[in-house]
Amino acid sequence: MLSFIVDILSTPAILVGLMALLGLLLQKKPVEDVVRGTAKTIVGFLVLGAGAGYIVSGSLSAFGVLFNYAFSMQGVVPNNEAIVALALADYAKYTAYIMCFGMVANIVMARFSRMKYIFLTGHHTLYMACMLAVIFTVGGLSGISLIIAAGLTLGLVMVLSPAICQPTMEKIVKTDALAFGHFGGTGYWLSAQVGKLFKGSKSSEAINFPQRIAFLRDTTVAIGFTMVVIFVIVTGFAVGKGILTDPQMAANPGDLSALFGAGETQPSWIVWAITKGLAFAGGVYIVLAGVRLILGEIVPAFKGIAEKLVPNAKPALDCPVVFPYAPNAVLIGFLTSFVAGIVGLFVLYLIDVNLVPVALILPGVIPHFFCGATAGVFGNAQGGLKGCVAGAFAQGLLITFLPAIALPVFGALGFANTTFSDADFSITSIFFGNAANFLSANFLLIFCIVIFLLPIIYNYVAPKKKETK
Repeated sequence: MLSFIVDILSTPAILVGLMALLGLLLQKKPVEDVVRGTAKTIVGFLVLGAGAGYIVSGSLSAFGVLFNYAFSMQGVVPNNEAIVALALADYAKYTAYIMCFGMVANIVMARFSRMKYIFLTGHHTLYMACMLAVIFTVGGLSGISLIIAAGLTLGLVMVLSPAICQPTMEKIVKTDALAFGHFGGTGYWLSAQVGKLFKGSKSSEAINFPQRIAFLRDTTVAIGFTMVVIFVIVTGFAVGKGILTDPQMAANPGDLSALFGAGETQPSWIVWAITKGLAFAGGVYIVLAGVRLILGEIVPAFKGIAEKLVPNAKPALDCPVVFPYAPNAVLIGFLTSFVAGIVGLFVLYLIDVNLVPVALILPGVIPHFFCGATAGVFGNAQGGLKGCVAGAFAQGLLITFLPAIALPVFGALGFANTTFSDADFSITSIFFGNAANFLSANFLLIFCIVIFLLPIIYNYVAPKKKETK
């Protein structure tokens, strides 16, 4: 039963579909409207997930191997899925309890504080629950105490992350009915703050393309063209270095060399690179289609929850929800963040050689795409094209340096050479990981309870701003 509950709560499509179902039922909608709204919400998330999965499996995974091989990079690639897979082997039971209790704590916090956000990105909730299970277990907590401390912390983070993003989120989507739910919120907030330095800059979506290259105004074509160029260049370096004939690569069927085919059917590496670049554009197109389907259903359905359970509640949704609002910024943000990751890698190398030993954080293509693209949209909303570039670059540096700082925490926990990729995971692990090292188990529990209650107490004690007509 516990496994079944975790499967539901960690599957975004089902989780958001249940929220849509609840909202429609609370509004006492006709049966046909309930069925249609719930089904379209679930299908929209499945389409979104299919697009994201296709981007990863069809392009980004191969690109990451290519890039590391071509430029002989050795180090740590932050990856949420990898570290969670390791941790779940020993902490699956507590992760499940913490996740369930954390979602209840999220609703309580949204109901009784001024942060009216319901975090609906199920897989990120699972990842954060897993991380907190490890940290608080090492901190000496167990049983009910562990579930309470970690669950309250999870519920708090689930409203704090959307809260710091909301001012810019409202500028992006032109409404306060939708929030942003992804544990990279600190990076997107930073991108928005950097973007504000460039207020008045022309939007990335208002770029005037010369007539000869007007085809680049089409988002799919622009993304496809750019990624084809990048894939051809990086694949060319890798092939020139001998990736297709490298015995170590050929010895492992799962490695990149197997993707090129074999024997007489082996395609030209240029054809392969072009196909992968266009596959990336196809994945983005699928993602945007899924987002449009979701938004048409989830916001109206959520009105029921806002009215009945948590007044003025806002659904906090995953990264791709903002992609349709600034498609050019998505591509620019990804590329800029990735460049920042390379710059940050060299800075870490110089620090490691000349100052103190630090982990070398390789630029992971997947986090730099999803986080960098989102940071580009946030930076563009506040500072146009210049804000998009500067904000995404700042975010790219952040998700390079933060994992390097957080890695010793996870090394102490027994997860050497792996760490989380997104900013909120790193910040939470650094803060609570060090708290777990310095506080006794009882004080750690009290500390978590007090931190959770502070926003609720503030809501009832501090004077509220008077609404202006």
